[in-house]
Amino acid sequence: MVGSTSLFVNREEAVAALIEELPKRVFSSENTIVLGVSEGGVYFADALAKELNVPMNILLTEPIYSLINPKLSIAMVGETEEVVIHQALVHAFNIPKDYIYNEAHSKYSDEILGYMRKYRNGEGLKNLDDKYVILADECVETGLTMMTAVKTAISLGAKNIFIAVPVLDNVVYESMVMICDNIFCPHKIDDYISIEYYYEEIEPFSFKEIEEIMNKNKIGNKH
Repeated sequence: MVGSTSLFVNREEAVAALIEELPKRVFSSENTIVLGVSEGGVYFADALAKELNVPMNILLTEPIYSLINPKLSIAMVGETEEVVIHQALVHAFNIPKDYIYNEAHSKYSDEILGYMRKYRNGEGLKNLDDKYVILADECVETGLTMMTAVKTAISLGAKNIFIAVPVLDNVVYESMVMICDNIFCPHKIDDYISIEYYYEEIEPFSFKEIEEIMNKNKIGNKH
């Protein structure tokens, strides 16, 4: 039984609700790819891709943290080195832009390129030209990650960009819907708190689980 604040028991229940939102006839294996934009997002991308019978992949991003609070994400960098900055936080803490871009370069070189080697044999994302791209995640909090994913998909030639997520804040929805073609989301809520409030069971999605999904999809794509 789902608790008073939770919307889903687990990721499996959340992805089932999300699948109900998809206009399945629009998407085909020739014109569509689903991209997971976080660790947990890979689970959703894999499930949506199976439902739609289309390929999936992972879109890599890394957070840039505040000088003052090492747990506070103030910006995000993607695998085409696109940077999205949380302007309000940057102004509030008077964080120099040079710091952000230096950190972005380091995160790209030290982290993102390493994940490319781990999950894609060192290759960048391919085959987004003229594609319908569905960006999947388990939730959207500030929108920094998803905004970076959208910018990356645009820079790689995506024709249309859709966001698929089980739960997000209404304020974030209003900002995100302006930069993509559509958002598929069963629960748009006011005053979003954190992911733990909306899932009864939400353990971190491990790198081993991501690797297993990516390896299965490599084999499937070869066939």
